[in-house]
Amino acid sequence: MPPFVKRTRFCRRFDGADYFKPKGVPLADLEVNELVLDELEAIHLCDFDELEQKIAAEKMQISTSTLQRLLYSGRKKIADALYSSKALRILRGDDIAEYSLPRGCGRGNGMGRGQCRR
Repeated sequence: MPPFVKRTRFCRRFDGADYFKPKGVPLADLEVNELVLDELEAIHLCDFDELEQKIAAEKMQISTSTLQRLLYSGRKKIADALYSSKALRILRGDDIAEYSLPRGCGRGNGMGRGQCRR
């Protein structure tokens, strides 16, 4: 029996591009940093939506310490890709489930960033 069971992490639906890379450089010539969707979701909730870590962790149904680890690893991968001209690949993990946003919490909802408590 494994020492722990990895809990399902809840993320919003992601239909964006799988890869981001520097312009003008073929993907085959680049190193690739792999950013898992739960890392991207943690960054989105805390940095873009400006939610407190406790609230973001509750949304993803994980502990605050797990959220902090996701933030640290995700931010490090993004910074490395930007400073070292690497590509970023967004991975969708098997342990990630989708949560839906309540009505009125999308773009154009008339609320400022971080004001919609999803």
